[in-house]
Amino acid sequence: MSKINELFTNKLNVINVGIANFRDDLLKQNANVTHLEWTPPGRGNPELIAALDKLEDPSVTDKIAAANKEAVERIINSQPVLIGFDQAINVVPGMTKNTILHAGPPITWERMNGPMKGAVTGAIVFEGLAPNIDEAAVLAASGEIIFSPCHEHNCVGSMAGVTSASMFMHIVENKTYGNIAYTNLSEQMSKILRMGANDESVIQRLIWMRDVLGPILRDAMKLNPNGIDLRLMLSQALHMGDECHNRNVAGTTLIIQALTPYIIQTDFTVEQKKEVFEFVSSSDYFSGPTWMALCKCALDAAHGIENSTIVTTMARNGVEFGIRVSGIAGNVWFTGPAQQVIGPMFAGYKPEDSGLDIGDSAITETYGIGGFAMATAPAIVSLVGGTVDDAISYTTKMAEITTTENPNVTIPMLDFIGIPTGIDIQKVIQTGIMPIINTAIAHKDAGIGMIGAGIVNPPIEAFEQALLALSENIK
Repeated sequence: MSKINELFTNKLNVINVGIANFRDDLLKQNANVTHLEWTPPGRGNPELIAALDKLEDPSVTDKIAAANKEAVERIINSQPVLIGFDQAINVVPGMTKNTILHAGPPITWERMNGPMKGAVTGAIVFEGLAPNIDEAAVLAASGEIIFSPCHEHNCVGSMAGVTSASMFMHIVENKTYGNIAYTNLSEQMSKILRMGANDESVIQRLIWMRDVLGPILRDAMKLNPNGIDLRLMLSQALHMGDECHNRNVAGTTLIIQALTPYIIQTDFTVEQKKEVFEFVSSSDYFSGPTWMALCKCALDAAHGIENSTIVTTMARNGVEFGIRVSGIAGNVWFTGPAQQVIGPMFAGYKPEDSGLDIGDSAITETYGIGGFAMATAPAIVSLVGGTVDDAISYTTKMAEITTTENPNVTIPMLDFIGIPTGIDIQKVIQTGIMPIINTAIAHKDAGIGMIGAGIVNPPIEAFEQALLALSENIK
């Protein structure tokens, strides 16, 4: 019998490269198939291939390697410490009474999606700049409100990211490099401003946070001269089963444990302190913004290193997904269309009800936690979908597009390897592997709030733009 005829009589063992449909067809024919995911570098785009060739030229590879080494060392060596809380107007650079910060790259009122418009109008009413939501929308469209990305003010903000003057902020100092990052307090979960909800219950919660929660946290931290070492606490939280983006059971326990001795020493009433503890216990998300500020603090220290291809920001405004890269200094954004988040929906909602990907919380994945560290938190799949094997696979796959591991933040399930650190745009374009992000889903319309959670990838266009820009700016 000829070798060709043996193909029709023997069981096949096939390696399939690239197109998954071929694998599926072979499986239907009872063949043994090993699937290799592969796409041509730069999706076969000649301009991108030329840019990759330029960056891989021997005359520049050493420069890039040295720059990336410095960038990831600055991320890893950063020691973010929570040193206090205060209102944004008192601490955030550039904040004014009519400034509203938002998540993601720059966007105008006219282009904002439903959740962000809902959060903006709610913040305007909360600040007393308009008496109701309708008049707040008129004011937002008038040009009298200054809109600016959180990231351009040393801040990060969950979901819509809307931050106004009276809101209390975490103050996190990088003890290694001296820079400071800020983020506002968690409203906890579901029907909240950051998800686009803005009814009276949302405004009243914000007022209580301004008048009770924030001042208690501020005064508590004034009694703590050493601050709270967030990097150490982050490592503990991951070892206890969090990934510190959407699962924060351990992290919230650790942060309130550290704050409690100082909270009870403040001059507020027992009833007010009780309200604070009940608020924290109402949701595991209380520590979520804390980790975002940690990540922002570390990544900002790595921004602006000439010739570096390391990503220092990933952020979304519900319309566009934007990244910033270390080797392009300042507030230069590379953008692509925001994607739909895929995952379980709350009862009564359908995928078509969801708004597009939104929020600065992807700063956690940029640092190496969240979706990048799902192997530490297999229980997260009950919220975002998938299996435990998927959670582990996401973490191991991210090692293919990052530069190193962070030895200060490790993953017990994977023999205590460090979290994948330093997303390299060259590797993203070469492999076609996109960063994985787990995130909440807000309703597409203003006033409703969170309706689910899931998994999303950035648009490759943002990384392609960044690669082209870096290839022109290499020195």
